[in-house]
Amino acid sequence: MKRVKPVKENCIGCHLCELACLTAHSASGDLIIAYTKERPAGLSPCKTVIHRGDSAVALSCQHCADPKCVHACIAGALFRDPASGRIEYDEARCVGCWSCIMACPFGSIGRDPAKGKIFKCDLCKDRGSPACVEVCPNAALVLENDE
Repeated sequence: MKRVKPVKENCIGCHLCELACLTAHSASGDLIIAYTKERPAGLSPCKTVIHRGDSAVALSCQHCADPKCVHACIAGALFRDPASGRIEYDEARCVGCWSCIMACPFGSIGRDPAKGKIFKCDLCKDRGSPACVEVCPNAALVLENDE
């Protein structure tokens, strides 16, 4: 199972990972349009940089071995893909109960108020590799394979 692991010792809190995630999941694929037009309309990055004093760390879905979010999802909208091991999200099945948000120990599932649904990291499955890892200048995000 591949996961994006944060390396907090390397993170300087630049937020480039958030911008790369926002762009990768935007309809336009353009950073300026994604930030100035799509973000105000509800687009959010799946990656969140948390600051504590002088330290920072970028967090997102860890595609856990024992996913609390999947167990909490009453609609079956969250499930593990048997082929990739990713925790997948089927937006059409989501009922907006937010149980998964409360269950996630990393706080990595976001609420989309415009849709009344959630959003979460999908490891940029349509790109082949996570945009956040590619853009990080300090190797503060690393794509690891647990196998």
